[in-house]
Amino acid sequence: MRFDRDRPGHAALRKGRCSVPGWCYLVTTATAGRAPWFAVADVAGAVAALHADAGLIAEARLLSWVLMPDHWHGIVQLGPTTALPQAINRFKTRTALCANSALGRRGAVWAAGFHDHALRNEREMEAACEYIRRNPVRAGLCAADGGYPYGAWG
Repeated sequence: MRFDRDRPGHAALRKGRCSVPGWCYLVTTATAGRAPWFAVADVAGAVAALHADAGLIAEARLLSWVLMPDHWHGIVQLGPTTALPQAINRFKTRTALCANSALGRRGAVWAAGFHDHALRNEREMEAACEYIRRNPVRAGLCAADGGYPYGAWG
């Protein structure tokens, strides 16, 4: 694939982005090249277990999340001082180290960018939680809600 300087790529995802302390964001990030690293149960299990660490994303809190074979969705509530890009960078770094250790490899695990959407009210929060909870069902990874082991839904 040839690099095209006129095509905005992941840098366009940062345009207009702001981080508001205390706000909740629905965040999506994909693996590098959409590689299904987390289709391997040992890798997915190791990275999912890391989500129990309260410091995984600095002072931010994970309210709901799901680790899919080639991407991740989460609802992140920001703390008082860490901006969303820094929180997601910390998340990607720590989970990539864990995944690479489980895979016995080195290299990029996550794509460079991420998508976020500020959740402005209770209705948007409920819809985002439902989206995360239903994602493995829609992908055919489990037959019923709650049957997927690599997530926590609020």
